[in-house]
Amino acid sequence: MTTACARLPAFAAFVMSNQMDVTRFSFPYGESIQWFSPAKAENLPSAPLWDWLVSKDSLTAKLKAHCRDFRVQLVDEQWHQGSNHRYWTREVLLLLDDIPWVFASTLIPESLMQTPEAGLQNLGDRPLGELLYSSKDYLPGNIEVARFDCCSHLNDLIRKLHQAVTEPLWGRRRYFGFQEQTLIVSEVFLPEAISAITQIQKTNLNSG
Repeated sequence: MTTACARLPAFAAFVMSNQMDVTRFSFPYGESIQWFSPAKAENLPSAPLWDWLVSKDSLTAKLKAHCRDFRVQLVDEQWHQGSNHRYWTREVLLLLDDIPWVFASTLIPESLMQTPEAGLQNLGDRPLGELLYSSKDYLPGNIEVARFDCCSHLNDLIRKLHQAVTEPLWGRRRYFGFQEQTLIVSEVFLPEAISAITQIQKTNLNSG
Protein backbone atom coordinates (compact mmCIF):
# COMPACT_ATOMS: atom_id res chain seq x y z
CA MET A 1 0.00 0.00 0.00
CA THR A 2 1.29 3.47 -0.92
CA THR A 3 1.95 5.69 2.08
CA ALA A 4 1.11 9.38 2.33
CA CYS A 5 4.81 10.25 2.34
CA ALA A 6 5.39 8.26 -0.83
CA ARG A 7 2.44 9.93 -2.55
CA LEU A 8 3.46 13.47 -1.59
CA PRO A 9 6.01 14.15 -4.38
CA ALA A 10 3.59 12.91 -7.04
CA PHE A 11 0.80 15.03 -5.61
CA ALA A 12 3.02 18.12 -5.46
CA ALA A 13 4.09 17.57 -9.06
CA PHE A 14 0.47 17.22 -10.13
CA VAL A 15 -0.50 20.48 -8.44
CA MET A 16 2.42 22.35 -9.99
CA SER A 17 1.74 21.00 -13.49
CA ASN A 18 -1.98 21.81 -13.33
CA GLN A 19 -1.95 24.95 -11.19
CA MET A 20 -2.57 27.41 -14.03
CA ASP A 21 -5.62 25.43 -15.10
CA VAL A 22 -7.26 24.72 -11.77
CA THR A 23 -6.67 28.19 -10.32
CA ARG A 24 -7.93 30.06 -13.38
CA PHE A 25 -11.28 29.99 -11.60
CA SER A 26 -10.76 32.65 -8.96
CA PHE A 27 -12.80 32.26 -5.79
CA PRO A 28 -15.48 33.47 -5.77
CA TYR A 29 -15.61 32.97 -9.51
CA GLY A 30 -15.25 36.08 -11.63
CA GLU A 31 -13.23 37.93 -8.98
CA SER A 32 -9.51 38.72 -8.95
CA ILE A 33 -8.25 37.19 -5.72
CA GLN A 34 -4.61 36.92 -4.66
CA TRP A 35 -3.78 33.90 -2.52
CA PHE A 36 -0.66 33.80 -0.37
CA SER A 37 1.26 31.48 1.87
CA PRO A 38 0.42 32.48 5.47
CA ALA A 39 4.07 33.41 5.97
CA LYS A 40 3.87 35.96 3.14
CA ALA A 41 0.45 37.48 3.83
CA GLU A 42 0.31 41.15 4.87
CA ASN A 43 -2.06 43.14 7.10
CA LEU A 44 -2.95 40.01 9.01
CA PRO A 45 -6.20 39.70 10.97
CA SER A 46 -6.29 39.50 14.75
CA ALA A 47 -5.02 36.39 16.51
CA PRO A 48 -8.28 34.48 17.06
CA LEU A 49 -9.36 34.62 13.41
CA TRP A 50 -5.82 33.97 12.21
CA ASP A 51 -5.68 30.80 14.30
CA TRP A 52 -8.83 29.56 12.57
CA LEU A 53 -7.48 30.44 9.14
CA VAL A 54 -4.22 28.52 9.45
CA SER A 55 -5.50 25.58 11.48
CA LYS A 56 -4.57 22.29 9.82
CA ASP A 57 -7.39 20.44 11.54
CA SER A 58 -10.85 19.89 10.10
CA LEU A 59 -12.80 23.16 9.95
CA THR A 60 -16.03 21.13 10.06
CA ALA A 61 -15.03 19.55 13.38
CA LYS A 62 -13.92 22.92 14.75
CA LEU A 63 -17.23 24.53 13.83
CA LYS A 64 -19.26 21.69 15.30
CA ALA A 65 -17.52 22.21 18.63
CA HIS A 66 -19.00 25.73 18.86
CA CYS A 67 -22.69 25.05 18.24
CA ARG A 68 -25.59 22.78 19.05
CA ASP A 69 -26.71 22.38 15.45
CA PHE A 70 -24.31 22.29 12.50
CA ARG A 71 -25.79 22.34 9.02
CA VAL A 72 -24.60 22.50 5.41
CA GLN A 73 -26.78 24.50 3.03
CA LEU A 74 -26.16 23.82 -0.64
CA VAL A 75 -25.94 27.07 -2.62
CA ASP A 76 -24.98 25.88 -6.09
CA GLU A 77 -23.41 23.03 -8.06
CA GLN A 78 -22.31 23.26 -11.69
CA TRP A 79 -19.65 22.40 -14.25
CA HIS A 80 -16.94 24.87 -15.35
CA GLN A 81 -14.77 24.42 -18.42
CA GLY A 82 -11.04 24.90 -17.85
CA SER A 83 -8.40 25.29 -20.56
CA ASN A 84 -7.79 21.53 -20.58
CA HIS A 85 -10.40 19.93 -18.31
CA ARG A 86 -13.86 20.33 -16.87
CA TYR A 87 -14.34 20.99 -13.17
CA TRP A 88 -17.31 20.51 -10.87
CA THR A 89 -17.90 23.35 -8.43
CA ARG A 90 -19.88 22.96 -5.23
CA GLU A 91 -20.76 26.04 -3.19
CA VAL A 92 -22.24 25.79 0.30
CA LEU A 93 -22.90 27.76 3.45
CA LEU A 94 -21.82 26.31 6.79
CA LEU A 95 -24.37 27.26 9.43
CA LEU A 96 -24.01 27.15 13.20
CA ASP A 97 -27.38 27.19 14.97
CA ASP A 98 -28.88 28.53 11.71
CA ILE A 99 -26.35 31.39 11.45
CA PRO A 100 -24.13 31.34 8.32
CA TRP A 101 -20.48 31.36 9.40
CA VAL A 102 -18.62 30.21 6.31
CA PHE A 103 -19.08 30.34 2.56
CA ALA A 104 -17.20 27.42 1.02
CA SER A 105 -16.49 26.33 -2.52
CA THR A 106 -14.92 23.13 -3.80
CA LEU A 107 -13.32 22.74 -7.23
CA ILE A 108 -13.17 19.10 -8.38
CA PRO A 109 -11.73 17.85 -11.69
CA GLU A 110 -14.10 15.76 -13.76
CA SER A 111 -11.84 12.71 -13.58
CA LEU A 112 -11.94 12.79 -9.79
CA MET A 113 -15.72 13.27 -9.74
CA GLN A 114 -15.99 10.11 -11.83
CA THR A 115 -13.85 8.08 -9.42
CA PRO A 116 -16.37 6.15 -7.27
CA GLU A 117 -13.94 5.41 -4.44
CA ALA A 118 -13.35 9.15 -3.97
CA GLY A 119 -16.84 9.39 -2.47
CA LEU A 120 -17.61 12.78 -4.02
CA GLN A 121 -20.73 11.93 -5.99
CA ASN A 122 -24.08 12.96 -4.57
CA LEU A 123 -22.67 14.80 -1.55
CA GLY A 124 -25.77 16.95 -1.32
CA ASP A 125 -25.84 18.70 2.05
CA ARG A 126 -23.32 16.40 3.70
CA PRO A 127 -20.14 18.11 4.99
CA LEU A 128 -17.19 17.45 2.68
CA GLY A 129 -14.74 18.05 5.53
CA GLU A 130 -15.80 14.87 7.29
CA LEU A 131 -14.79 12.86 4.22
CA LEU A 132 -11.51 14.68 3.55
CA TYR A 133 -10.19 14.45 7.10
CA SER A 134 -11.46 10.98 7.98
CA SER A 135 -10.25 9.15 4.87
CA LYS A 136 -6.62 8.08 4.66
CA ASP A 137 -6.92 8.26 0.86
CA TYR A 138 -6.97 12.07 0.91
CA LEU A 139 -3.67 13.87 1.40
CA PRO A 140 -3.98 17.45 2.74
CA GLY A 141 -1.72 20.03 1.12
CA ASN A 142 -0.61 23.50 2.16
CA ILE A 143 -2.98 26.25 3.27
CA GLU A 144 -3.14 29.58 1.44
CA VAL A 145 -4.97 32.70 2.66
CA ALA A 146 -6.55 35.73 1.00
CA ARG A 147 -7.97 39.06 2.09
CA PHE A 148 -11.24 40.12 0.49
CA ASP A 149 -11.28 43.92 0.51
CA CYS A 150 -13.71 44.40 -2.35
CA CYS A 151 -15.56 41.44 -3.79
CA SER A 152 -18.93 42.00 -5.44
CA HIS A 153 -20.03 38.36 -5.34
CA LEU A 154 -19.29 38.08 -1.63
CA ASN A 155 -20.88 41.43 -0.90
CA ASP A 156 -24.06 40.38 -2.70
CA LEU A 157 -24.16 37.15 -0.72
CA ILE A 158 -23.58 38.90 2.60
CA ARG A 159 -26.37 41.40 1.90
CA LYS A 160 -28.75 38.54 1.17
CA LEU A 161 -27.73 36.97 4.49
CA HIS A 162 -28.46 40.29 6.27
CA GLN A 163 -24.94 40.51 7.67
CA ALA A 164 -22.93 43.73 7.88
CA VAL A 165 -19.32 44.00 6.75
CA THR A 166 -17.36 46.14 9.22
CA GLU A 167 -13.85 44.90 8.40
CA PRO A 168 -12.07 43.04 5.58
CA LEU A 169 -13.02 39.42 5.19
CA TRP A 170 -10.46 36.62 5.11
CA GLY A 171 -10.52 33.23 3.49
CA ARG A 172 -8.37 30.15 3.12
CA ARG A 173 -7.95 27.41 0.58
CA ARG A 174 -6.33 24.03 0.70
CA TYR A 175 -5.42 21.39 -1.84
CA PHE A 176 -6.31 17.75 -1.21
CA GLY A 177 -4.68 14.95 -3.17
CA PHE A 178 -6.38 11.70 -4.12
CA GLN A 179 -4.50 9.14 -6.21
CA GLU A 180 -2.40 11.83 -7.93
CA GLN A 181 -5.49 13.96 -8.57
CA THR A 182 -6.37 17.09 -6.65
CA LEU A 183 -9.33 19.13 -5.50
CA ILE A 184 -9.36 22.59 -3.94
CA VAL A 185 -11.47 23.63 -0.97
CA SER A 186 -11.84 27.39 -0.40
CA GLU A 187 -13.57 28.94 2.60
CA VAL A 188 -14.44 32.53 3.53
CA PHE A 189 -15.30 33.50 7.10
CA LEU A 190 -18.44 35.64 7.07
CA PRO A 191 -18.98 38.68 9.35
CA GLU A 192 -21.05 36.74 11.89
CA ALA A 193 -18.24 34.21 12.21
CA ILE A 194 -15.62 36.90 12.75
CA SER A 195 -17.73 38.50 15.47
CA ALA A 196 -18.40 35.16 17.16
CA ILE A 197 -14.77 34.05 17.03
CA THR A 198 -13.73 37.32 18.68
CA GLN A 199 -16.36 36.81 21.38
CA ILE A 200 -15.21 33.24 21.96
CA GLN A 201 -11.70 34.49 22.67
CA LYS A 202 -13.01 37.13 25.11
CA THR A 203 -15.08 34.54 26.92
CA ASN A 204 -12.11 32.19 27.18
CA LEU A 205 -9.88 34.97 28.53
CA ASN A 206 -12.45 36.01 31.12
CA SER A 207 -13.06 32.45 32.25
CA GLY A 208 -9.33 31.84 32.54
